[in-house]
Amino acid sequence: MNPKLFWLVTAILLVVRGHPSQAQQSRKTPPRIGFLSGASLASTQDRIDAFRQALRGLGYVEGKNLLIDWRFADGDPTRLPSLAVDLVQTKTDAIVAAGGEPVAFAAKRASKTTPIIMANAFDPVTSGLVVSLAHPGGNLTGFTSTPGPQIHGKQTELLREAIPTLIRLGVLINPTSSFSALALKEIELTAKKFAMSVQVVEARTVDDFEEVFATLAAKHADALLQVPDPTLINQRSRLIDLEMRQRMPAIHSSLEYADAGGLMAYGADRAELFRRKASYVDRILKGARPADLPVEQPTKFELVINLKTAKQIGLTIPPNVLARADRVIR
Repeated sequence: MNPKLFWLVTAILLVVRGHPSQAQQSRKTPPRIGFLSGASLASTQDRIDAFRQALRGLGYVEGKNLLIDWRFADGDPTRLPSLAVDLVQTKTDAIVAAGGEPVAFAAKRASKTTPIIMANAFDPVTSGLVVSLAHPGGNLTGFTSTPGPQIHGKQTELLREAIPTLIRLGVLINPTSSFSALALKEIELTAKKFAMSVQVVEARTVDDFEEVFATLAAKHADALLQVPDPTLINQRSRLIDLEMRQRMPAIHSSLEYADAGGLMAYGADRAELFRRKASYVDRILKGARPADLPVEQPTKFELVINLKTAKQIGLTIPPNVLARADRVIR
């Protein structure tokens, strides 16, 4: 065979053989992320919708150029470790851990290398999740649901303004949470300014709620402030039911409590935090390291007052407090 013809045929064969593999390489598998929640789908649907919407705004369409594996513990924290391991085994490119410290810890224990984006953490530094907010270190970063325990001082002040006759303030905490002691300190400092006494009641699970309200009644508490806890977040309907039964004015950190019938809520817009979280997913999928992404705190806070509930429990909210509300449920 003519040498020139031989090399021409060889070159053509190499191109033909190489083309299918090149085409296969060009059809890369879409990135895959895991979504681990300590709550149920129903209780977090609005936040998930906000998260999906933000992803679409960044060019990600679930099922097309992004795969998402959803895992929900439905309020049972004992399920979190196995769900986290399951997501790691699916070879996800990143895990979104939604539900505070317990969910973030479950994801972090399941993998020391998979990037993790936490959501709604209360105090990730004190709990040991990250080294610092500015430089989290390791494979975990994300967002906190509060600017710190000082928000509960603000809630104490708002509750006192809404109920000028408030003298005995009940404070519901989970004693197993490292955040509770910090929050309680801020509450006590603010209560002292208004000459209020603070009566602490404890709940580790929903089974403690009945005893909590019996204690509040025995101590003649005038109102209740709940320090948020991720293990109790799914129990808001049960908590509100008991508040209404005892005609107990209360303030909560999650705005959903007011929507569900609670008297007042002051806190961050959780849906907004989930929208911001999509940007961290995007940055990590494009190569950013969690250790280089600072843990962000919320910057937008809202006061929501449920006037329907106020009427049901026989409480009149002063006009100056209503004027400060970002939203009033009538």
